[in-house]
Amino acid sequence: MAPSRLFAGRRARSRRPRPRPGAGQPAPPEGGPGGSLRSLLSARSVAGQGFLLQLAVVLVLVLAAVAALVLQARASSLREARGRSLAAAEAFAHAPGTLSAMRSADPSALLQPRAEEVRKTSGVTYVIAFSPDGVRWTHPDPKLIGKRVTGSYADALAGHVHQTTYRTPGVGRAVDTMVPVVDRSGKVAGLVSVGITVESVNARVTDQLPLLLGSAAVALVLATGGSAWVSRRLMRQTRGLGPAEMTRMYEHHDAVLHSVREGVLVISGEGRLLLANDEAQRLLGLPPDAERRPVTELGLEADTAELLASGRTATDEVHRAGDRLLAVNLRPVGGDRDPAGSVVTLRDTTELRALAGRAALARERLQLLYDAGARVGTTLDVVRTAEELAEVAVPRFADFVTVELVEAVTRGEEPNGTSGEMRRVATRGIRDDQPLLPVGELIRSAPTGPMAVGVASGHAVLVPDLAASDGWRAQLPERAQHVLDYGIHTLISVPLRARGTVLGAVNFWRSQSAAFEPEDLSSAEELAARAAVSIDNARRYTREHTMAVTLQRSLLPHGLPEHSGIEVAHRYLPAKAGVGGDWFDVIPLPGARVALVVGDVVGHGLHAAATMGRLRTAVHNFSTLDLPPDELLNHLDELVARIDADEAPEGDVAEVTGATCLYAIYDPVSGTCALARAGHPGPAVVRPDGVVEYPEVPLSPPLGLGSSQPFETAEIQLSEGSQLALFTDGLLEDDDRDLDTGLAQLRTALAHPGRDPEETCRAVFDAVLPARPRDDVALLIARTRLLDADRVAAWDVPSDPAAVPRVRAEATRRLAEWGLDGIAFTTELLISELVTNAVRYGTDPIRLRLLHDNDTLICEVADGSSTSPHLRRAKTGDEGGRGLFLVAQFAQRWGTRYTSRGKVIWTEQSLRDPAAEPAEDVGDALLDQWDDAEF
Repeated sequence: MAPSRLFAGRRARSRRPRPRPGAGQPAPPEGGPGGSLRSLLSARSVAGQGFLLQLAVVLVLVLAAVAALVLQARASSLREARGRSLAAAEAFAHAPGTLSAMRSADPSALLQPRAEEVRKTSGVTYVIAFSPDGVRWTHPDPKLIGKRVTGSYADALAGHVHQTTYRTPGVGRAVDTMVPVVDRSGKVAGLVSVGITVESVNARVTDQLPLLLGSAAVALVLATGGSAWVSRRLMRQTRGLGPAEMTRMYEHHDAVLHSVREGVLVISGEGRLLLANDEAQRLLGLPPDAERRPVTELGLEADTAELLASGRTATDEVHRAGDRLLAVNLRPVGGDRDPAGSVVTLRDTTELRALAGRAALARERLQLLYDAGARVGTTLDVVRTAEELAEVAVPRFADFVTVELVEAVTRGEEPNGTSGEMRRVATRGIRDDQPLLPVGELIRSAPTGPMAVGVASGHAVLVPDLAASDGWRAQLPERAQHVLDYGIHTLISVPLRARGTVLGAVNFWRSQSAAFEPEDLSSAEELAARAAVSIDNARRYTREHTMAVTLQRSLLPHGLPEHSGIEVAHRYLPAKAGVGGDWFDVIPLPGARVALVVGDVVGHGLHAAATMGRLRTAVHNFSTLDLPPDELLNHLDELVARIDADEAPEGDVAEVTGATCLYAIYDPVSGTCALARAGHPGPAVVRPDGVVEYPEVPLSPPLGLGSSQPFETAEIQLSEGSQLALFTDGLLEDDDRDLDTGLAQLRTALAHPGRDPEETCRAVFDAVLPARPRDDVALLIARTRLLDADRVAAWDVPSDPAAVPRVRAEATRRLAEWGLDGIAFTTELLISELVTNAVRYGTDPIRLRLLHDNDTLICEVADGSSTSPHLRRAKTGDEGGRGLFLVAQFAQRWGTRYTSRGKVIWTEQSLRDPAAEPAEDVGDALLDQWDDAEF
């Protein structure tokens, strides 16, 4: 169908073109009776819906008529039943001979035959005659004659006709009429009851139903045929469209005419305008009578009119229409029988050209802010964040950018807001020879300068022309002219504010680009705001990191003690991502022994550092008890679990702190090393010949997990000159290698005999340390020594007081061999007291051992008892209690440690401090307390 058939005019009635299958419209009805019937019965079309609606109405009317007739027949049946029952009862009651029969001696013999005859001839159900007292004279069932009737018949006894309707199971609905038989005196001689069922009457009505239903069927067929004919006509006119499709067509048509914001023209094949919507009339300035006129006579531009009349395809061709620029799209259309036409759309591009530049600028600004959000603040470093701000803004927003920060901010401190000086921390520009002050210079802002004004107001300050700004010249009087001569001519200064505090300022400069405009202030402030938040986060991180590092360093050992049994070197490298909880320690123990400790607290930050300090202090305290490694780790595990429980908020589950630890005790006398570990990497042993071993040390769960599993101690024998390497897992952890590879690299780095511990530490860090350690790294290297055999003396002491003088004398001779005559007297006092106490209160075996360790003399008395003496001040009347007091007075240190076989009481005397030697008269008085004859 030609386009002229599509729209006959804006106000004319629309005629729908022939739909084309596959074009989004339903196909026309198929030919033939089958297709027409299917289309007619389809509820999707208007015709189908109308037909189904009419058919439903006809069905309802026919059903209603049939129901009304049936109900009417039923009502007529009931009335007829009442009448027949009453007529039969009246006829039988007033029949000649009925009264005389009731007065006779045997009423049943006379009335029963007559009643049955009446019942059969009249078609009633029963005829019953009974006496006034209710005794039956007649009944269809002879067995019931002579028996009383049931129910009430008072109205009939009063001389009235009584009629009732009732329903009896198995019989159905029935009518009963009761008539009295009255003699001449008005006395009731008897009663006649006649009943008839309604079903018997309905039989007549049933005979009429075929005629009734046939009439209804004829009416239904006639109504259906008429509805089908009307619906078929409607289907042809609507082309099978449904209501929604027709409504949608009208809405689309109305939208094209009045709502579409693009001009739409429909032009016939002859070049006449068939349709122009409101927008097309506005854009082209068409006259009111433009429709049906040739497009060449509408007063359009020549090229525009030529294009519209040509019928060729055009896409976004720009043509002038008055003072407008229109983008014209033209598509030819046509049908099989009608001449070709075309559809034209028009779009006004006049304002789009103007908006395109502003939209591009806005898009660039949004992209700049997006890039700033992604690129500024990638690190928690104040200076680097300022540099990222400058890098983002140049050259997309400014030719040069300078960033100044308050001095306190660069140190991670809270700015006080009173200083007018800032330190330049970042510069960026399109050229490197710019005349602005370099990084590191102190910037003092003048009160009238743009930076000071911006800081005071809290908003960006625009200086469109630097040459005309006296305030800016006052801020940089010595460099102002150089800046202007260089070509920098405009400035925006924005304060960097976060949480209401001024952190610094950022200055945007232009030299080659156009001057800043007021529209640029919002972009500058947004850039500064995003950067200020990142700078403040970096500042706060710097402050917390500095505090954590300070705390951590204060908790770590500042220097390791020198010890005769080992030579120690260490390395500690904190993680760059944050302060961790790794620690190490060297703790001297009694008996020339030494404890080596390496541990790691889970996590980073102040909490990890504080927990590390607590654990390190706890290890020192537990070491004073001289506990074996497994018992010490057990106490440490309980402490960590208690820390978690105490620090958990009320009602919440405790946050597991978690820590690992390796604790080793080295005895330079025997060369043994006892080790135990809790979730920590095992040690490495470097033999004197360079062979590296990883001894098997039983692994227990980390501290604080509450696993209740016992810790185990392992003992290894170390030759003199062996190196024991203790380390944390940060030394081996790396994304580019697994644990086995790290252990192999560590073995290679350690396998070099002849190195001292310091050289070994350096070699390990150079070869094994990851490029970017994720965790703290602690390394402790200890080279072992053995105490000379001639510096050790030991005696087994019998459990007899008489053996004390002998042992004391042998010890004195050994002191003379060592050249320690100066402390011989004090040592005799100590030995006498300790050995005597062991003999009196201890159990076998009892053993005395003297160790000459450089500038210290160690005296140890071991016995098989686990009871420990306690220091107390003896009263005047006490016989004992003074010996241990003397030991505490004359020994530099003393204590008790428990072993698997009992205990050891030890004392240490300094060979550098002779002040501990008592006076001779005091010594004589004291020795009198131990008379050799008493032993």
